[in-house]
Amino acid sequence: MKEVQRTDYIQWLDRKKGNGLVKIITGVRRCGKSYLLFTLFKRHLVEQGIGEDHIVALALDDFANRQYQDADTLYNYVKSRITDDDQYYVLLDEIQLVTGFEAVLNGFLHIPNIDIYVTGSNSKFLSSDIVTEFRGRGDEIRVYPFSFAEVHEIFEGDKHRAWSAYCRYGGMPLVWAAQTSQDREQYLKNLFEQVYISDIINRHDLRGKSEIGYIVNILASSVGSLTNPLRLTNTFKSELGLSISQNTVNSYIEYLVDSFLIGKVNRYDVKGLRYISSPLKYYFTDVGMRNARLNFRQQDDSHIMENIIYNELLRRRFSVDVGCVTVNVKAENGKMVRKQLEVDFIANSGDKRYYIQSAFDVPTTEKREQEERSLLNINDSFKKIIVQQSIVEPWHSQQGVLYIGIEDFLLNAESMDL
Repeated sequence: MKEVQRTDYIQWLDRKKGNGLVKIITGVRRCGKSYLLFTLFKRHLVEQGIGEDHIVALALDDFANRQYQDADTLYNYVKSRITDDDQYYVLLDEIQLVTGFEAVLNGFLHIPNIDIYVTGSNSKFLSSDIVTEFRGRGDEIRVYPFSFAEVHEIFEGDKHRAWSAYCRYGGMPLVWAAQTSQDREQYLKNLFEQVYISDIINRHDLRGKSEIGYIVNILASSVGSLTNPLRLTNTFKSELGLSISQNTVNSYIEYLVDSFLIGKVNRYDVKGLRYISSPLKYYFTDVGMRNARLNFRQQDDSHIMENIIYNELLRRRFSVDVGCVTVNVKAENGKMVRKQLEVDFIANSGDKRYYIQSAFDVPTTEKREQEERSLLNINDSFKKIIVQQSIVEPWHSQQGVLYIGIEDFLLNAESMDL
């Protein structure tokens, strides 16, 4: 497999060099955190002129390095490598294997010429708890599976075939090292069950409880649909004949979110300028994992595309909400009634905001008016975009709405500003 350079992450890490904080590289298991740090970023440091003797890199899960899983031994070893006043870069993989690693890392922060980067992969380290541990002293770099643009770099075929394959298999790096579709599917199924679900079960002591698996299945089947714990509780009763409390369902969903397996998206009332607590939407961090969980049976192209757009917005480091716009419309009886229109995504970054609709196809004027309706009822000047599955040259409607095909949207990092 050709090497994916992950240039955006390298640039991100480079900007954070020497900021006095522990760089905490997080993300779902097997998304390429270790390779990013130990191969790509280390190479980048060397290319910048950093001497190998000023880079302390330890893979703590390597049997040869097992003695450094002791906190005192690790601290003393790293300190012994600091032999002058120049900057040193300390790269530590699987830091959770060190008992009391929080204290060790805090100790390193007192050494002025050390720049620290860590990754980990057990259920505690994977969770957002690790960022809380280092509040004010840690800087999170969230890593995602390969984007469509990254898969396109290494895919042997045109971008249309690459898109089709990406919708099915997603972006987990080792998927693209597999030679056959059967190998890719089996890898994703094993990864989901033996790694992700196992992590959650072990961390939260859910052994013997099957509900977490059912919840994953329901969320996988309803990607992009509004839902909440109450609806899931009712689904358990009506379809599975199981009684499970709303609080338990909510806890299990939070376990999935906390482990980076799924993302929870809040709803925002654009005109009311307020968040709506329920219902919410959930998306999978990787659509290949979602498909594997459903045994590759439910290939809902529209919702998969929506999930991919959501993940892309996160990769571009936007905060993302689902929008709703309340409008007055005339009912059949002639009376005016209030109706909520959906905006698939509101993407915010600094002073920038974009309203984005995911539309599988816009074949008619009627369909175009339908897709634009919510956007044109937003009375501000921020960019409004409709991303569609069908191949289309980017163009702007008379009302200023940008229409762009999904492949162009994903392959061009500046696509939202066309």
